[in-house]
Amino acid sequence: MTTPVSAGPIHGIRPGPFHAILLGGSVPLFLGALLSDYAYYQSHQIQWSNFASWLLAGAELFSGLALLFALINLLRARHKSGQPLTYFLLLLVTWVLGLINNFQHAKDAWAVMPGGLVLSVIVTILIIITAWLGLKQRTGGPQ
Repeated sequence: MTTPVSAGPIHGIRPGPFHAILLGGSVPLFLGALLSDYAYYQSHQIQWSNFASWLLAGAELFSGLALLFALINLLRARHKSGQPLTYFLLLLVTWVLGLINNFQHAKDAWAVMPGGLVLSVIVTILIIITAWLGLKQRTGGPQ
């Protein structure tokens, strides 16, 4: 009886469908918050700040659940360094900065700018990088 040999070491575990939906869904939510912040910065219409707050709340929920899945995948991975660890840490930093951005948006609407816009730009860039890293195939061997 022979045991199967893999083409290369398994460094991580592919995200499952629900994990991928949560991670991919957080990108447009953070992007929508950024666009709402930019619209508020340009127009000074307070409703744009409210839109950004709600979009950030949804993005934090999605990315928080994706962070939980990333932690589980990191704990299940054979090699807990490299790409699985980088993905988890990037998602953690994104989630923490998103939470700080939520706190910034919880202030009075006039106090949101310019800190809210700057944080939204940073968090949007981070979630795009994190989603790209997390959704690409994360197994060893030929790709």
